[in-house]
Amino acid sequence: MRRSLAGVALAVTSMVALSFLIPLAALVMSLVKEQSVTAAEQQAAALAPVLALTTDPSALRESAASLDAAEYVVVHLPDEPALGASRAPAALLERAQQGRESISQEMPGGWICLQPVVLPGDQVAVIENFVPEEELTRGVTASWTVMLLLAVGLVGGSVLVADRLGAKVVRSSKRLAHASQALGRGNLDARVDPMGPRELREAGIAFNTMAHRMTELLAVERELVADLSHRLRTPLTALHLATERMAGSPESARVEAAVCALETELRAIITAARTPLAVGPMGQGMLGTEADTDTGTAHHATHPGPAGPRCEAADVVRRRTAFWAVLAEQQNRPCSLDLTQEPAAVGLSEDDVAAVVDALIGNVFRHTPPGTAFAVRVARTAQAVELVVEDAGPGIPEPEQALSRGSSTGSSGLGLDIARRAGSVTGGSVRIARGPRGGARITVVFGLAAPPPSGRAPRASRRRTGWPRAR
Repeated sequence: MRRSLAGVALAVTSMVALSFLIPLAALVMSLVKEQSVTAAEQQAAALAPVLALTTDPSALRESAASLDAAEYVVVHLPDEPALGASRAPAALLERAQQGRESISQEMPGGWICLQPVVLPGDQVAVIENFVPEEELTRGVTASWTVMLLLAVGLVGGSVLVADRLGAKVVRSSKRLAHASQALGRGNLDARVDPMGPRELREAGIAFNTMAHRMTELLAVERELVADLSHRLRTPLTALHLATERMAGSPESARVEAAVCALETELRAIITAARTPLAVGPMGQGMLGTEADTDTGTAHHATHPGPAGPRCEAADVVRRRTAFWAVLAEQQNRPCSLDLTQEPAAVGLSEDDVAAVVDALIGNVFRHTPPGTAFAVRVARTAQAVELVVEDAGPGIPEPEQALSRGSSTGSSGLGLDIARRAGSVTGGSVRIARGPRGGARITVVFGLAAPPPSGRAPRASRRRTGWPRAR
């Protein structure tokens, strides 16, 4: 590209230089020639008054000697030899004498000027002045040389400037091409520093936006796969408990092996989906991407507007707790449920709130032994809704580490991730502490949803105490 731009600059500048140089060279030559002829005519006219006063050859020679280029001035007196070496053709000289007209024309070897002078007695003398060829072109070569050097300098300078500008354009284009190739090879960190002309800067900005958006979409897709896989663990837990009740039957071993194989496959899917990307995603969509149960790095999420999804958190918690009630009874887990009587609308869909409840209660079943008591509570504050799940198990030894993605082991690392991302979407958060029962106490804070367009508040949930029955 640099060579092409330099070639274009060379061609254009050369054409412009030639379009000015050729006429200017011709004009310079014409002016020099005109000045030389005019000077010769003036010299001949200056000798005319002397000739009108006297025809003495010595006086005429003395007067001619005082003129510039006196060697070319010749006086033709009637019936006398010429005073000097004449170069005028006889026919041209006779024409000037007979016709009494001034003649100035080009001839071989130079330019001839003939000036007739009328003498007393009606006789005609002719003053001849010859301008040699070298006088007609004196200084033309030097002028042409200067103009040629200026033209060469102009062309060279334009080519140099075009090359520098082309180098900048080429450098920007190469960087953009290299970044595109790196992105194509899977390097999601590939970015370009926008530089060069405005169009290339806009292309660089568009490339960075595209690459950033690509990493976001990949991250959201991976998180969605992990979340969906994690949600399948809820029915798997129920199947595990069902197989425990089937212990001793011929089918129990086969069903238990199938359930274990399915859980292994789900864990593999979750592990693959949770492999960190080259660039941390910003996250968009259902819950964005936030932190994690045992592993969790902070990501960003979007806050839904007034027109976004909304649901009554207490109602959803009541329904999902009723589902887990059956499993709790089978494992002899004492439990309690406490729901607020105030409206508890949050800016999430029922599926998202259900996923949080299933993740937190499912963790209790997976990480505490049978018979461990736990409690679920939904409380309403001035600006938020709090979902609290606490148990009487061993607790979480290092809560901060549990909220740092990749720090813990032995878990898929998605339970708290789902909860934290759900809270973050609504402007809330997740807190881990040790509860009064001695085990873990996990509090998920949801921001209150905006009022519905109709202005009617949703129906308040009834306060329930104790463990609800499944319906």
